[in-house]
Amino acid sequence: QVQLVESGGGSVQAGGSLRLSCAFSGYSNRRPCMGWFRQAPGAEREGVAWIYTGTGTTYHAESVKGRFTISQDNAKNTVYLQMNSLKPEDTSLYYCAAGRRCTVIPADFDYWGQGTQVTVSS
Repeated sequence: QVQLVESGGGSVQAGGSLRLSCAFSGYSNRRPCMGWFRQAPGAEREGVAWIYTGTGTTYHAESVKGRFTISQDNAKNTVYLQMNSLKPEDTSLYYCAAGRRCTVIPADFDYWGQGTQVTVSS
């Protein structure tokens, strides 16, 4: 029933921008925390940004502050990740996730999308 579908990934040059989208449905008990995580080959999954969809409160990892911005459009049940000033080290599979609370721990999130690839070339 719960579905999360990411889109917007692609290949860009360093310094470029992308906007990722996550359309979610079926999480009806309460307004979830929606988070963006990323995982590069051989690396652990790390949190990037989060939003409490009921309040609009946002959090961003230090590594992306000032470059990435999470936002939502509740009318469309969609969360976005605007990614500016992209760096090669941002290259990863990006996942959106839904959970009760915004935490840095992937296991705290109950539902995940399939991921969208972001590749940044130098």
